[in-house]
Amino acid sequence: MTFESKVARELGEFCERCVDGRDGLWLATRDRTIEGSIAIDGSHAAADGAHLRWFVVSDALRGRGVGNELIDRSIAFCRDCGYDRIHLWTFQGLDAAAHLYRKHGFRLALERPGTQWGREVVEQRYELDGV
Repeated sequence: MTFESKVARELGEFCERCVDGRDGLWLATRDRTIEGSIAIDGSHAAADGAHLRWFVVSDALRGRGVGNELIDRSIAFCRDCGYDRIHLWTFQGLDAAAHLYRKHGFRLALERPGTQWGREVVEQRYELDGV
C-alpha cells in the first residue's frame, strides 16, 4: 500500500502541472484496465535532463514487449522535445527493469544506500546521454 499511495500522490501532482510538449505520460491498457505506465517529466530537463518516471508493467503484461514499447515511446518523445539526456532512479534488485534500461542504452551512473518502501535498498541512477 505504501508504493501505491506514493505513486498516486506523485503522479497526481505531476498531472496537475503537466505541460504539453514538455512532459509526457503513456499508459498500457488491457480490457480497459491500466496495466502499465511510463512518464517523462521535462520540468528540469535543461539542468538535469528529462526524468523518466513511473515505469511500471503488471505481471499480466510482462514479457510481452509492453515495457520495450513504453521505453521506446518515452525516448522518442525526448528526441522530439530536443532533450539530450534522460535519467531515472530505481533500486537494486529490479533486474528485469534494469535489463530493459541497459538494452535501450542507459548506463548505471550512481549507486547509493537509501530507504525505499520501508526498507534499506541500494538506490540506482541510470542515465542516457545523446538522446
